[in-house]
Amino acid sequence: MSSTACPTLRQLLFVLNPISGDIDKTELETTVRTYCQERGRSASFFHTSGDDDLARLRKYLANHSYDAVFAAGGDGTVSLVAEALTGTEIPLGIIPLGSGNGLSKDLGIPQEVEQALRLTWDYELRVVDTLRVGGKFSAHLADLGFNALVVERFDQGDARGPAAYVRIATQEYAAYEPATYRIETDLETWEGPAFMLTIANANTFGSNVIINPDSELDDGQFEICLIEPFPNVAAPGLLYHLYTNDFDLSDYTRRLCCRWARISVPGQTEVRVQVDGEPCHLPTPVEVAIAPHSLRILGPVLAE
Repeated sequence: MSSTACPTLRQLLFVLNPISGDIDKTELETTVRTYCQERGRSASFFHTSGDDDLARLRKYLANHSYDAVFAAGGDGTVSLVAEALTGTEIPLGIIPLGSGNGLSKDLGIPQEVEQALRLTWDYELRVVDTLRVGGKFSAHLADLGFNALVVERFDQGDARGPAAYVRIATQEYAAYEPATYRIETDLETWEGPAFMLTIANANTFGSNVIINPDSELDDGQFEICLIEPFPNVAAPGLLYHLYTNDFDLSDYTRRLCCRWARISVPGQTEVRVQVDGEPCHLPTPVEVAIAPHSLRILGPVLAE
C-alpha cells in the first residue's frame, strides 16, 4: 500500500456522528480533547446532523485549516469525511464508533477509542483508491442483492449493533429471491443470477466476512464479488469460506477484476444498493469507476 513521509499533526478536526452504532458519545469530546492536549495537539469538532452534511463540511473545511480530519462514527460518517477529503492533501483519520467499522478494520485501525487516537501522533500515511458507484462515492464496499436489502431494513429499524443485523438477515433470508444481473467490465462480460453482488475496493465487511481476499486498496482496480444462488444445505459451508478467507474456494462464488463496470438488471430500471453502509436506490445501469490514489488515510504503523 502506498505510503509517504509523515509530518507532525497539530491542528485536528473531529467529525462526530452523535447517533452512529449503539455507542454513548457523551464523554467522547472530553476524551478526545484531553488526549490531544496532553500530546500538544489542538482538537476541534464538527457535528453531523443528517442535513446536507457533505456541503456543510466542505464549506467548513474551505474556511479552516487542519492537518488531518478524523471521522468519529460508523461507515457512513467515514464515507462522508472521505468524500470531502478525496482529491485534497488533507488525510483522513478514523475513530471507529459504528456497528460495522469496515474500512477501519481493513486498515488495521484499533477499534477502541484511545488506541485509535494514537493515530494523531503515531501513524503511517497511505494513499488509496476510491470508487464512484452510480455517481455515489465509495471508499470501501458497495453491493446489490441480499446484503443491500438487509442494510436497508437495518437502516429503517430502531435497533443497532451486530445482533440486530443478524436478526434482520435471518428474517429476510427465507423469502429472498435472487435477481439476474448483466455485468460488463473493461475485461469481460458476465450474466446470470446472483444472491448478492459486492463491488469491493477492500477485503472485509464490518461483520468480518472476507468478501474479497488478497485485494489492495491502492492497486488501481476493484473487484466484483459474486455469490451465486445456493441450496440451503450449502449455506454453512459458504459461511465458513467467507469467515476463513477462502471466498474463492466455494462452488458458489466468483470474482471479476476490473477498472470500470456497468451493472444492469434485465427488466428493471432501478436497483437497491448499499454504498459504504448507506442504503439507496439507483437507476440502472449502475456504472462503477475507480479513482486511483485519490485519498490520503492515516493508518497504524505496520511492523517490519
